Amino acid sequence: MRLACPAVLLALAFPLAPVAAQEPPRSAPQAQPIVSAIPPARDIAWPTGLIRLDIDATDTVRRIIRVTQTFPVGGGPLTLLFPEWIPGKHAPRGEIEKLAGLTFTADGKPVAWQRDPLNVYAFHLSVPEGARTLVASFQFLAPTAGNQGRVVMTESLMNLQFYSMSLYPAGYYTRRIPIQARVTLPEGWTAATALKGDKNGNSITYEETDYDTLVDSPLFAGRYTRTLDLGHDVALNIFADSPEQILATSEQITPHRKLVDEAVALFGSRHFNRYEFLFAISDTLGGIGVEHHRSSENGVGTGYFTKWAEAIGDRDLLAHEFTHSWNGKYRRPELLWTPDFTTPMQDDLLWVYEGQTQLWGYVLAARAGLLSKAEALDSLAQIAARLETVRGRDWRPLADTTLDPIIAARRPKAWQSWQRSEDYYNEGMMIWLEADAILRRESKGAKGLDDFARAFFGMNDGDWGVLTYSRQDVIDTLESLAPYDWAGFLRERIDQPTRDATTAPFRLGGYRLVYSDTPNSATKAIETKGKLVDQSYGAGLIVGHDGVVQAVVWDSPAFKAGMTIGTHIVAVGGIEYSADLLRSALRQTSDGRSPLSLLVKQGKRYRTITLDYSGGLRYPRLEKTGEEESSLDRLLSSRTGEARER
Repeated sequence: MRLACPAVLLALAFPLAPVAAQEPPRSAPQAQPIVSAIPPARDIAWPTGLIRLDIDATDTVRRIIRVTQTFPVGGGPLTLLFPEWIPGKHAPRGEIEKLAGLTFTADGKPVAWQRDPLNVYAFHLSVPEGARTLVASFQFLAPTAGNQGRVVMTESLMNLQFYSMSLYPAGYYTRRIPIQARVTLPEGWTAATALKGDKNGNSITYEETDYDTLVDSPLFAGRYTRTLDLGHDVALNIFADSPEQILATSEQITPHRKLVDEAVALFGSRHFNRYEFLFAISDTLGGIGVEHHRSSENGVGTGYFTKWAEAIGDRDLLAHEFTHSWNGKYRRPELLWTPDFTTPMQDDLLWVYEGQTQLWGYVLAARAGLLSKAEALDSLAQIAARLETVRGRDWRPLADTTLDPIIAARRPKAWQSWQRSEDYYNEGMMIWLEADAILRRESKGAKGLDDFARAFFGMNDGDWGVLTYSRQDVIDTLESLAPYDWAGFLRERIDQPTRDATTAPFRLGGYRLVYSDTPNSATKAIETKGKLVDQSYGAGLIVGHDGVVQAVVWDSPAFKAGMTIGTHIVAVGGIEYSADLLRSALRQTSDGRSPLSLLVKQGKRYRTITLDYSGGLRYPRLEKTGEEESSLDRLLSSRTGEARER
């Protein structure tokens, strides 16, 4: 074998540096312009005439609602919309996924449709020239189980919401679109809605109206119903799974009548020509509380009348939704109002819309006798104590929570006390409770939140249109009642993270929030109805009677011990779990010598944990700080005297 050339050996020993590889250029697309094909809403009339809507709601077994909608048309392009942004939901909650079987015909001939790729709630069609009538046919597939959405139809009850069962033409304010609905119900059923109707057999043809009013006028129907006249052109329409649930004593009916008296006295006006409480008492129909101009959708579990003492948590619902006729429907934040149901809502000022309504719900319930004064105070204590556990108030201002309906859509959260939720309801309520105390202090008792309600919501008696407002309008009205730095007050409470909103209202109102080892009436009702142990105010957890943890407070002793939603408490101190045993063990921790030892299961793993906690059982209540009548006492006092009985 021949020896290699020295030059070759040298080259092998010191290889040349590689030449940098030339990478091929990466593809780089350019954005295509996004152009909406949906005509914007204009304040002009739909030109071709009355739209007719026929709804067959007789298939309660399969829960299929069949819809036929007839549009008078001319030839050419047409865009039809399914409602997306739903008033009262403050979010895009239209259930487009439940629309099925959609077909169109023009004068009997099929018409093709195409869904808009940018807005799946929009359908584009080309109506043949010369056609005069377009017919849409489809089904609304109502949930057959709770995991598909809120149950709106059962074999004995129905909550028909027209926005889920109709289309409307794009390009027009919905108040300028004329429509007439006809609904066919199961045999023997009775219906209630704010619309007037003529019944023929099982079908009801409702009065001609505009599409905005139709959507604002839902329908309840069922086999077992009862209607009570509450006065002031207000009716309570009760629907239930069984006949015994609609029975109420005169002592129970009287405060419902007084509720209407108190509300009309508070606002000094009515923004409706008639008002229908639609009220379902059912364990099968989904619960609800949604406001409308001349009605409200209200749904609670069974026992509202038959287990009156346990229904404390339900007895402010009607007062809350009734208040919305003034606050939310008539007076509405200017950025929240939209001309149709496809324009996005800007969830501004919900701390007024919902927050002040939340307060009037409890105040009016107390004034009417739906809640005793003690029950109302207990409810306020429970709400304030719950807010005290919301550690997210350290980083997220209240104003940001007004966007939570869009951000979270009420989906479950792992750490709600840190993430926050729709706190503009209850923390907003606390802000207005404080505002009442400030008004009384600054005016030397001459003014209070009643005066704000009458001035801001009570004008223009009989007007059931919409009058919008801004934050400055709120500030100006407060200033007119009592000069104060209201802009600074609202900025501090709403725009900045703060914890003062749950302490100042009671301090100024003549009370303080304290804790004891005995549940107040509101907390006891929550624990009884929910079959749970609520110690979120102490050890930092809520546990069901089955031992499964339902909530854990961020940075609480339970949190630090590694507990989460879904943790299963198997044993307490080595003994099989029960709710009473857990309460007893928590109570014993207050001696400082009895740590809480729990055997827990997470997934397939078991472990023993010890909570670093010595606070005992902790339940909230309000304690009076003086002997004289306080501003909170005055706020809860009736304005109409004795209740009406008839």
